[in-house]
Amino acid sequence: MIRQFAKLLRILNSETAPINISLAICFGMVIGFTQMWSLHNFIILFIVLFFRINLSALILGTLVFKSLSFIFNGVFHQIGLALLTADFYNNIGTYLYNITFWKFDRINNTIVAGSILVSIIGFLPMLFLFNFLIKKYREHILAFARKTKIAKALMSSEIYHYYKKNYQL
Repeated sequence: MIRQFAKLLRILNSETAPINISLAICFGMVIGFTQMWSLHNFIILFIVLFFRINLSALILGTLVFKSLSFIFNGVFHQIGLALLTADFYNNIGTYLYNITFWKFDRINNTIVAGSILVSIIGFLPMLFLFNFLIKKYREHILAFARKTKIAKALMSSEIYHYYKKNYQL
């Protein structure tokens, strides 16, 4: 638990742009909310690796949202059931299900369909929310923490410099 918290602080305090961290967390939301071994998650992983998005934030986002997905499975089921039984989706769903590519994604499952829909709808709002929160964290909390006497004393110690040099803080 402490190690994950330290990784989170390391990500937030890094020189990485807040939008990159937010994007990684949002991709982690999509991977975490939907089934793990699906084609769209492999596409997301390819995008993350191709554009060099922060992997630590992706893994952290995936773990957080995967644990939340178990809580929201009932909500995902209701949303997916409403989507799959809607009249407008009948022809589209039949067409997609007859394509082999989409059979592997199991979009005919109510929980999968609901989680994909929630992930798609929530992606942009969560991206802007996380970006805003990371910027505010860096402006206020990190700036305040660096000004404290304890932080100044720790950053001037030889142990901190040794740790920073060997473990790339």
